[in-house]
Amino acid sequence: MISMSLVKESSSNTQVKYQRWNIHHRIVHFGILSTFTLCALTGLPLKFHYKGWAQVLAKFFGGGDGLLQWHLVGAVILFIVCAYHLVYSISYAVIKKDFSVGTRPTFKMGRDMVQNIKYFLGKVEEPPKFDRYTYKEFLDYWAVFWGMAIIGGSGLMMWLPEWTMKYFPRWVLDSYRMGHSDEAVLAVLVIFIWHFYNVHFNPDFFPMNYTWWDGNMSEEVMEHEHGAELERIKVNNELSFGLTRMTIVDESDINTPGLK
Repeated sequence: MISMSLVKESSSNTQVKYQRWNIHHRIVHFGILSTFTLCALTGLPLKFHYKGWAQVLAKFFGGGDGLLQWHLVGAVILFIVCAYHLVYSISYAVIKKDFSVGTRPTFKMGRDMVQNIKYFLGKVEEPPKFDRYTYKEFLDYWAVFWGMAIIGGSGLMMWLPEWTMKYFPRWVLDSYRMGHSDEAVLAVLVIFIWHFYNVHFNPDFFPMNYTWWDGNMSEEVMEHEHGAELERIKVNNELSFGLTRMTIVDESDINTPGLK
C-alpha cells in the first residue's frame, strides 16, 4: 500500500486521486439517471396535457399510448436498477464482511448542517469538515428510497387496478393517483434544482463533478468536500469503508476540475 508521504514526495508531476465510486455504483447512478429522466419526460406530459410543451412531447413519443408505454418501460428498468443496488450492497456486506455506515444518519451530519448554514450566513469563519457523505448526499441517497416507495408503489397500484381494487377501496387508488403525480413533480424539482446545483452548477464543480463518470476525486476536492474522511485516510493510511483507495496518476489525467 502506498503511503501518503511517498505519494507527495514521488514527483511534482504526480497527484493523488481517490476512488469514491466503483463500477457498480456508477452503473446504478447511470441507470437511475437515464430511467428517471425517461419517466419524467413521459409522465409530466400526462399530468400537464393541456400545455403546449406537453403536446409536443406526447407527439414525439407517439401520443398518449406511446407516453404510457415508454413510462412503463422506464419504471420497470428503474425497479431493476434499484433491486440490483440492494442485492449488490447486501452481497458486498456479507461476502466482504464490510458493513458500510457512510449513509446512516449521524449526529455529526446534523451538526455539519447547522455549521454549514451558519457559514453561509457569515456567523462562523470555517465550513464543516464533512465525512464520507455530506448531509446533502445523505438526503439525495435516501430520497430515492422514499420516491420508490411513494411513486413506485402508487405506480404499481395504478398499473394493476384489478388487484388494487380487490384489496383496497376506491379512494385509496384515487389518493395514490394524486400522490404519484404530485410526488413525481416534487422529485423532478429536487433533482433539477437541488441535486443539479450541488453537482453541476455549483462554481466549485461547474460544469460537473466527474465522480459519477470515472468514480474518482482529486485530493483538492476531497479536502474541500470530505475533509474529515481525508484526514482519517491520511492518519490510518488504509481504505475507508472498503471503497476509497489512493492512486498515483499523472496530473494531466485527472479530469475532476479544481476548486475555483
